Amino acid sequence: MRNNDRFRDENPPRNKSNPPRTGAGRSVPPARRVDAPEDGGRPYRGNGGHAPHGGRPSTMPYKPREGGRPSTMPMRPGRGPEPRALPERPQRPVPGPARPPRPVPARPPMPSMPPAHAQSMMLEIETPDISNMLVGRNPIREALKAGKPVEKLVVSAGDLSGAAMDIIRMAREAGVVVQTVDRTRLDQVYPAHQGMIAYIAQADYVSLEDLLAVAASKGEEPFLVLLDGITDPHNLGAIIRSAECAGAHGVVIPERRSAGLTPACAKAAAGALSHIGVARVKNLNRAIEELQAAGVWTVAAALDGEDAFAADFTGPIALVVGSEGDGISPLTLQKCDRRVTLPMFGKLDSLNASVAAGILLYQVVRARTGRQ
Repeated sequence: MRNNDRFRDENPPRNKSNPPRTGAGRSVPPARRVDAPEDGGRPYRGNGGHAPHGGRPSTMPYKPREGGRPSTMPMRPGRGPEPRALPERPQRPVPGPARPPRPVPARPPMPSMPPAHAQSMMLEIETPDISNMLVGRNPIREALKAGKPVEKLVVSAGDLSGAAMDIIRMAREAGVVVQTVDRTRLDQVYPAHQGMIAYIAQADYVSLEDLLAVAASKGEEPFLVLLDGITDPHNLGAIIRSAECAGAHGVVIPERRSAGLTPACAKAAAGALSHIGVARVKNLNRAIEELQAAGVWTVAAALDGEDAFAADFTGPIALVVGSEGDGISPLTLQKCDRRVTLPMFGKLDSLNASVAAGILLYQVVRARTGRQ
């Protein structure tokens, strides 16, 4: 075996792919590999005795890189450049003490439900009442022809046809208040309105002469209540109720700046509209002049007047009551014959209109009955 190895080392096998070159009269030795040593020994075997590139002969001797950029991973542990160190991952900050929860304010207790009559009043204010409403041109026209008590006619602003103008003319001839508003307001009340909405009164209106005739038929001196600027239907209904209980012959309201005989008013009156008449006049000042011409004294409820508990309420009399905010208008106040006031013993300086009217009504009753 040793002889064979020695023979193989001294006479290496010839590469079949590279036969000796032949020339003219001479032979050319085969090309020597680049990686072969100069002394003719065994070829260079780097990388642990294995030929580089999978055993293929290379044109350049294998030599590891030196001084270059280190590779990310070495070819074998313990050999080649050291791997590049990764930066350390930043540490998360240690959380501090937990924030205390935000205090939740305690909810106030639910208010108790108002009584039944208060609930009904709230519903009437928040939602429009359509029980006395007439919508459409034909129903409104027929109501005017039949002589029904129409409270008010609300007409949309803009161009109106001939039929709508005829209805407006009929309403004005019947003494109905005609009010012109923007079309969007009618849309909010009732979308399919055809340009006009009418409100029917809960009772028929009477004239001022009818009220005086009622007093004459009973053989009594006239006892009336005139209201100036009472726009709340609940106050109007309460005053009508108090007037009927005190034995008054009627209530007078103006066409403008006053509530009408709406369902809310009729409910607050509690049936009094069936027993007492309500007259609606165009001008309250003119009505005062007519009453004065008929011998009726007009007494106004004001802040600067004589004491109502010491005043004389005998004879034919008409009480004039104004609204809570504005009171009686200056011109109407000048038309009145006398002024009375209710003394205040608290920090407020006025009463509700319906309450003040009720007190004055029974002052008249006490004066007429002779009770102290």
